[in-house]
Amino acid sequence: MTAKSNMNHKQRTVSSKPRKAAKPSSKAGPKSKFRRRLAYLFRTFIVLFLLGVAWIIYVQWKVQVAPDQVLPKQVDVGIVLGASLRQDIPSPGLQERLDLAVNLYKQGKFKTLIVSGGLDHNGSKLTEAEGMRNYLVQKGLPAKSILIEPRATSTYENLLFSKQIMDEQGLVSSIIVTHSYHGSRSLDIAETVGLKEPLVSSIDSKVLFMPYHEARETLAYTKWIWDKLLLKVSV
Repeated sequence: MTAKSNMNHKQRTVSSKPRKAAKPSSKAGPKSKFRRRLAYLFRTFIVLFLLGVAWIIYVQWKVQVAPDQVLPKQVDVGIVLGASLRQDIPSPGLQERLDLAVNLYKQGKFKTLIVSGGLDHNGSKLTEAEGMRNYLVQKGLPAKSILIEPRATSTYENLLFSKQIMDEQGLVSSIIVTHSYHGSRSLDIAETVGLKEPLVSSIDSKVLFMPYHEARETLAYTKWIWDKLLLKVSV
């Protein structure tokens, strides 16, 4: 009985060793899973961060490089994209766009203009389009050559509503007048709304604080790409 008891005791002692060794591994399991998950999340964050940086670089390249297009001798209409008024007078930045439109008109690039822009929420009593028309008339352009589009509140609406006017008037070819930083997005929107082979004539601003406007355009361009995808899905 004593020998069997000793043997059973030894067997129990031997068999109990793996159980004791298994305890540390069971504790290390959750920690190991946590580390793996943390590493996965970190890698995902790095990938998303790099994609975000790449996108910003791409959009800034689009913002910095305005569409390089040769303007024809003449088109049907020039479309001047609106910006803010100040006490019912075009802001200095908007005046730059309008002055470019005046120069193109005097060069004979078009005989009809569409000025596009709705009512600002800054106390203005006139829509952007009305203020733009008044400015152009003061610069010597005949009022009958200027069509106003007074509803738009975005670049997309500027061009969509301007196209509706063009369709009503039987106008087909166009030159879009805006700032250089705004040119690429404007051209893409124009093509999306269905303007036939639209052209862009743009100007570098001497009065706008460009770091702000270029950063804002990055966000606006990103939003436009998203809106464009939604438009395609809804069709």
